[in-house]
Amino acid sequence: MASSAPAAPLPPLTGSARTWGTLALSAATFMNVLDTSIANVSLPAIAGDLGVSPTQGTWVITSFAVANAIAVPLTGWLSQRFGQVRLFVASVTLFVIASLLCGLAPNMTLLIAARALQGFVAGPMIPLSQSLLLSSYPKALAGLAMAMWSMTTLIAPVMGPLLGGWITDNMTWPWIFYINAPVGVAAVLVTWAIFHKRETERRKLPIDSMGLALLVIWVGAMQIMLDIGKEHDWFASPLVVACALVAGVGLAAFLIWERGEDHPVVDLTLFRIRNFWAGALATAVGYGVFFGNVVLLPLWLQQYMGYTATQAGEVMAPVGLLAMVLSPWVGKNVGKADPRNFATFAFLVFAVVLWMRSNFNTQADLATIMVPTIVQGIAMAFFFIPLVTLTLSEIPPERIPAASGLSNFMRITAGAVGTSITTTLWEDRATLHHAQLAESLHQGSTALAQALRTLQAGGLSPEQALAQVERMANQQAYMLAANDIFYASAVLFLLLIPLVWLAHAPRASAGAADTAAGAH
Repeated sequence: MASSAPAAPLPPLTGSARTWGTLALSAATFMNVLDTSIANVSLPAIAGDLGVSPTQGTWVITSFAVANAIAVPLTGWLSQRFGQVRLFVASVTLFVIASLLCGLAPNMTLLIAARALQGFVAGPMIPLSQSLLLSSYPKALAGLAMAMWSMTTLIAPVMGPLLGGWITDNMTWPWIFYINAPVGVAAVLVTWAIFHKRETERRKLPIDSMGLALLVIWVGAMQIMLDIGKEHDWFASPLVVACALVAGVGLAAFLIWERGEDHPVVDLTLFRIRNFWAGALATAVGYGVFFGNVVLLPLWLQQYMGYTATQAGEVMAPVGLLAMVLSPWVGKNVGKADPRNFATFAFLVFAVVLWMRSNFNTQADLATIMVPTIVQGIAMAFFFIPLVTLTLSEIPPERIPAASGLSNFMRITAGAVGTSITTTLWEDRATLHHAQLAESLHQGSTALAQALRTLQAGGLSPEQALAQVERMANQQAYMLAANDIFYASAVLFLLLIPLVWLAHAPRASAGAADTAAGAH
């Protein structure tokens, strides 16, 4: 067992070493975040190639997110056991191997397994990239460094749909995973060359194996319940009921066990700190709503608006324009202002964006669909950094790694839950709207008779004309369902604003430099 006395902090890097180190850490982070969104626009192609429904294909996203959520809280223990530099290099290396396995997967089962492995080994990458980056810069530049680093987390979700769409349309979907190999290998070589002499102190700490097992059980059971519920008629299915019971009992057992554990895998006492629970909850719910809509929009465009994967990616791409412009300014000023004001502004802009989308119709052109996406970039710039500053503002320095891991766990899990709930509600609302539309298309309907006559006059047979009317009704039903989701999401963002103001205003000394670690 190594001495418990903390080692003297390492001096900051200088010159080209700091530049190359920043690029390597940012590249690895970019690759990690890219993989949370690159598969979104490729889901229909992946599902079709592997012979499953598009909604079943969302497992490609959620399996990565849930495995990632389970691994993130382990970062603190693993980094103390193996050292931050060794753990980071090993994590990136295994991520590349898992990416290759994803591309080689011959069926959906093996693809989901490979994505789960990819998500699990990716867990330590984001917290460690932040920690290593902060150790590379003097404290005076830490806030700006983290703001610049956070731009990779904004660019990657933008590039993901665009790059994924282009690859899907012009190559084959496995290449969305193969492209990780050169980036990952370069990041490993540069990181090891620059940071291997800056390894952190290693200590042999016991692992809370029971807490970890309970964490895996309840998170896994909850996600399986959310993903299969739609296909199995929810609680009419014994399997869904069983998953719900396992998730509920597992969560209760997890909470009880962790409270009595000397070395818990998750430090639940952090929830006694007001700013932490208010900020982490606002971040998690906000991210869950945001990510659910990020998945929904490309699905709707491709399945019911005739967009290709590339076109759907192009619609999502402009979200990063204003985010990239505004993020450095937010990073420099978040320590000087009340972050609650910034977060409130972000939620208001998100609500406006989603309200604009709730007015879409099947005649919406590309410009109409892209305007809210461009405006959303403003909200993204004011979302992550201020909320993380608020969440960690009352955390002692020695507890920031644990707090960062727990808040990231909540956010990542919320993203997976948001995806499942959004796609489920979309299907359910579409079924309802279709039934309501069908009620007006009865045998004696004048509108139906006129539509059929017009279609038949265009050369369609009676059967083809009826099928065309059904297709149009289906398209309208899913459009109305998407509008419902967008509108409800806008209301949720407004309801989150009071939660932000339950937190105390951070002291002026609690600036972005000390609390930025964990922002993503």
